[in-house]
Amino acid sequence: MSKRPTITNNIRKLRFSANEMTQKDLAHKVGVTRQTIVSIEKAKYYPTLELSFLIARIFDKKISEVFDVEFND
Repeated sequence: MSKRPTITNNIRKLRFSANEMTQKDLAHKVGVTRQTIVSIEKAKYYPTLELSFLIARIFDKKISEVFDVEFND
């Protein structure tokens, strides 16, 4: 049985590159709570595919530029 993949993200770095966007601002733009953004940034919660694309779109990035996955075999 393989382990769950590790998903990392660059959201915090992208927020600061986008005029220091707050977690609250990003949450509002994608329709979630600030706590959800906090959990995603800390890799405590993995966003849905739809939310992942929305976040990437906010920063005008490809989803692979926002999220990365490492398979732990």
